[in-house]
Amino acid sequence: MIKDSNSSEVLRVSDFDFHLPHELIAQQPPAERGQSCMLVVDRNSGAVRDAKFAEFPSLLNPGDLVVLNDSRVIPARLYARRTTVRDRQESTASIEVLLTEPVEENVWRALVKPAKKVAVGEHLVFSSSSGVKELEAEVLERGEFGARLLRFAAVYDFFGTLERIGHMPLPPYIRRDDAAEDKERYQTVYSQEAGSVAAPTAGLHFTPQILEALTAKGVETAKVTLHVGLGTFSPLRVERLDEVHLHRERYTLPAATADAINRAVAEDRRIVAVGTTVVRTLEHLAAQAAGAPLTPHHGTTDIFISPGFEFKLTSALLTNFHLPQSSLLMLVSAFAGRERVLAAYRHAVEARYRFFSYGDCMFLE
Repeated sequence: MIKDSNSSEVLRVSDFDFHLPHELIAQQPPAERGQSCMLVVDRNSGAVRDAKFAEFPSLLNPGDLVVLNDSRVIPARLYARRTTVRDRQESTASIEVLLTEPVEENVWRALVKPAKKVAVGEHLVFSSSSGVKELEAEVLERGEFGARLLRFAAVYDFFGTLERIGHMPLPPYIRRDDAAEDKERYQTVYSQEAGSVAAPTAGLHFTPQILEALTAKGVETAKVTLHVGLGTFSPLRVERLDEVHLHRERYTLPAATADAINRAVAEDRRIVAVGTTVVRTLEHLAAQAAGAPLTPHHGTTDIFISPGFEFKLTSALLTNFHLPQSSLLMLVSAFAGRERVLAAYRHAVEARYRFFSYGDCMFLE
């Protein structure tokens, strides 16, 4: 059972609520990458200090290991027309399809909207803006909350087709259509491995110049890949934390990164996680290794981190501000303490920080 470190009571999802004025939810990226505000939090005392992300390298020490998630967001939001098996007539109604996870070759889990119009056996046709059919998928299974399993007809370059006709999957709290700039701004500058349906947003603040400043200071950087799925951001539809189960997400630990982490642990150097996706990957790897050196591999994780969790690898955390009652806020609360984190969030609201994906960040050290 999951309990607050200062209480015998089982924690509830509602224990991680906070008041957030709607106007503080960032609708656009900052004018220039790297110009965000940053709240620095001492996770032992709870003391906070207002800063700028440009100061981030000055908060690190030579020898620190900064771990980044190099997953790249795919243009996973598509628009389709549906056809029935019986008459193969194409409907005029548009269906929004959000690809969430590949299952096997040409088969994807997805969310569709409006869901009630998309039945098993129907076909979805995806066309270009000029009306040319680019993709077609059959609906294989129906799930809850708009979930569907789709089998796409094979094409020469599926991901290349997504790049042509797909839209960046901006979160629903960004209340606008995606724009041309989102293709670049909703990616980290170091993204490489395509597969995420949401950005690892703590990394959006980095510029090549800031990465160079880390290297110049003697800070080591390494990369893991965790493909962010929708489950990380989905609403928690349970009341108690001991009832929470997250969807699995795919990760890769490269050999160079396994070696870098092993050296940092052996030499008692800080490991700084850039984002909750990196924390989840690191702590899954630590639990899996059970004290042994890490080895390169691919895998999946559904690790859920909440207060009472014992961190094995993460020494400091750079993260954006997260939604109320979300699993990500619970992770940050596990790292720095629920009351301290909620107090820091109250300060951020009072100081008019920008929240969520395109918003400001906090550094917990």
